[in-house]
Amino acid sequence: MLGKLIAAIAGERAARHAGGNGTGGALLGVGAAALLRRLGPVGLIAAAAGGYALKRHYAKRQAGPAAHA
Repeated sequence: MLGKLIAAIAGERAARHAGGNGTGGALLGVGAAALLRRLGPVGLIAAAAGGYALKRHYAKRQAGPAAHA
């Protein structure tokens, strides 16, 4: 129960930071928490690695084509 609340708050804040709907982010946070619980430790590591890769991709994309040279 407490984990779902924390995930909902984190998802809501992430959605507001990204400029989206806070309610949708809360629902995604709860869904992500349930999914990670089912995947176990390997899934958690994979999700963290995927999040890091996505963050780097967005940073390179915002830097523009001059940063890729």
